[in-house]
Amino acid sequence: MEFFGFFVLLFLAPVMASSSTGMPRLKQGSSLTVDKESEFLISPNGTFSAGFLEVGTNAFGFSIWFTNSAEKTVVWMANRDRPVSAKQSKMTLNRNGNMVLTDAYGLIVWSTDTFSTSNVEAHLLETGNLVLIDQATTHFIWESFDFPTDTLLPLQHLVKNTTLVSVRSKGTHLSGVYNLKFDDSNVLDLIYNGPQLSSIYWPIVSNGVFAAGRTPYNSSRIAVLDEFGRFISSDELEFMASDYGFGPKRRLTLDYDGILRLYSLDESTGFWDISWLPGSLDSCHVQGLCGEYAICTYKDLKPTCTCPDGFERNDLSDWSKGCRPSVNLSNDHDKLDFMQLLNTNYYGYDLETLKFTISFEDCRNSCLTDTRCKGFLYATDGQGMCFPKSQLVNGFRTPDTQSDAYVKVTTVSSPTVSAQADELICSDTEILLTNNDAKGENSDKNGYMRYLRWFVGSFGVIEVICFGFWWCFVFRKHVNEEMINMGYIVLALGFKRFTYTELKRATKNFKEEIGKGGFGSVYKAILDDGRVVAVKRLEGILQGNTEFWAEVSIIGNINHRNLVKLWGFCTEKNHKLLVYEYVKNGSLDKLLFSDSSPALGLEQRYKIAVGTAKGLSYLHEECLEWVLHCDVKPQNILLDDQLEPKVADFGMSKLFKDVTHDVGFSRVRGTRGYLAPEWMMNMKIDAKADVYSYGIVLLELVSGKCVSDFLSAVAQDNEFDHLVQWMTNKIKQEGLKEVIDPRIPENELDMKKVEKLVSVALLCVQEDRHSRPAMSKVVELLLETEEQA
Repeated sequence: MEFFGFFVLLFLAPVMASSSTGMPRLKQGSSLTVDKESEFLISPNGTFSAGFLEVGTNAFGFSIWFTNSAEKTVVWMANRDRPVSAKQSKMTLNRNGNMVLTDAYGLIVWSTDTFSTSNVEAHLLETGNLVLIDQATTHFIWESFDFPTDTLLPLQHLVKNTTLVSVRSKGTHLSGVYNLKFDDSNVLDLIYNGPQLSSIYWPIVSNGVFAAGRTPYNSSRIAVLDEFGRFISSDELEFMASDYGFGPKRRLTLDYDGILRLYSLDESTGFWDISWLPGSLDSCHVQGLCGEYAICTYKDLKPTCTCPDGFERNDLSDWSKGCRPSVNLSNDHDKLDFMQLLNTNYYGYDLETLKFTISFEDCRNSCLTDTRCKGFLYATDGQGMCFPKSQLVNGFRTPDTQSDAYVKVTTVSSPTVSAQADELICSDTEILLTNNDAKGENSDKNGYMRYLRWFVGSFGVIEVICFGFWWCFVFRKHVNEEMINMGYIVLALGFKRFTYTELKRATKNFKEEIGKGGFGSVYKAILDDGRVVAVKRLEGILQGNTEFWAEVSIIGNINHRNLVKLWGFCTEKNHKLLVYEYVKNGSLDKLLFSDSSPALGLEQRYKIAVGTAKGLSYLHEECLEWVLHCDVKPQNILLDDQLEPKVADFGMSKLFKDVTHDVGFSRVRGTRGYLAPEWMMNMKIDAKADVYSYGIVLLELVSGKCVSDFLSAVAQDNEFDHLVQWMTNKIKQEGLKEVIDPRIPENELDMKKVEKLVSVALLCVQEDRHSRPAMSKVVELLLETEEQA
């Protein structure tokens, strides 16, 4: 196979050489850089391109895509879960035969982990396969076909150790929860691989492998899509494209909604047509779509999630989080009963007490007395089948479902939420919104996510410590060419470690204070090289130098245009300081609440709202290690010379270690007036606390009033809602125009934007944190109005 690919390469060499755009190959010692659009690889006939694609704000992935598709359809990505920034990131083929992707700090994000003493080149074949070719043997020492992401291309083999992994949601490239792979029984399965549960949903297990036309007896475990549109698998799964025949460009993709689809490219338009999908699989049979207790039905042929009566959604922005009872279930049998759901099935997770030919009463009593049982199914076909359930997940309802579901509920509770009240029609766009799971805003909701955060943070510390050992014992003896190419100083720190003497001199003995907050004072400074910076002198840091250095190195690698950039730090004895970029126009509060400053226009305020939301969304959902801000307020939103907002003081929770595993933060953080209610109730703190604070900032942007002006000297139960109450009452009684800052010129008022700001703000300040949207949803809502303008 390798020799054939190389032969094709030689045969098409003249075509490659004549290509006017893109590069035919990448040679040893050469790089593709993220900030040069002209630097990319192209296949011999131009069908595929490989290079950096933007996957988010200041986030890029090294990708392979169809050149002539309308939206550069990606078929493979090296760093789908760890994007790099727009400056200085590059893909380099080192002289030792290893191809590495490095970020702006020179840190290795991804590599082929290959080595060769021969001459090696990287080529993008006409099949879409990116390969490293050993020129001496003409063999492939590495190929992207061996490491698929969510797509299988013609002639690419899916084998025992390879897996297709869906993207997390439409429009993103992060790894999702659906897999296509061979299981231990040699059968090719679609698998829901969620954070808590994992199960096969295609072929339907209850029907049996043989009933699905498969066989477990061939252990070769290989599947391939040929160039004519025919898919063949060793388990006897076989299907053909509806446009079967040689010609159309095709791809087999496991989509974000868990459905496997074969696509054919219409080259006249650049768009894709579905040429096959599993006939026995519909959307409501995809597991994990609606979450615990929720039920998937169809409305206008579209999948729709609902909660049963007496249940409410866990997360208004994500149906995969499911539903919860409006009141806690009792363990007292006398207070329990069952709610009947007609023509409903909850698939899987049957208890071993399932029985056949049993009466309904016996089935009911067996579940009622079993504390593990959350409900049961009872067949309506007269065969007396009873299925007690340890989990009520994968619910669906159709008229021909031959079972009723019975959900265990507390008799003293009365339904408070209609089954249709929180309905979401899961069209293509809306499924995107519901499956934004990860996204770390709810990271503390379950043990899995707490473990993940602990693991990632620990990994960063371990990486730094390991590098220290490497520096001491290896680098002094061996100067490695690859380390020189990346810049080993940048690799070590990523930013500068200052001495206390340097910073004392730069700040003129901490003379010019430009800000003060809960974490310390900020001073303007001029470094020896002439750069103007802001130096924060931290107070109350109890960590040792090594731990502080490790935590700061993680914060320093956070890079986004709407976040203040950390340039360096100092840790000497009891002195701990951070060095940030200097932001010219200072903090938002000085422009927003000061009569002496020029009034901000509505467009400027809207731009600040959007930029701040993007910065917080990046912290919550896009960082390798999710970060809670815990003190979002105008004083921590800085404005550059273009009035572009930059969120400051993020990551401080990493430096002040008072976090417990069970409760969250052990002491209240943040500023009175911006604190979410859960801070005062000793509840777990997650990203939704930042969402609440952001909502208060939006209300301040619209009204020009500071939340602190509404706080009475005597604490009241609802003291943190005073600005919210004033806004809602004023709007209700006098109209929206009466809450708008009078300093905004009348001719600049765009009421659609004002309405959007207020409506988003009121969503963010809901007392129930589960009712608040994620910051990514906030960004989406605000941008909708900008696009319509």
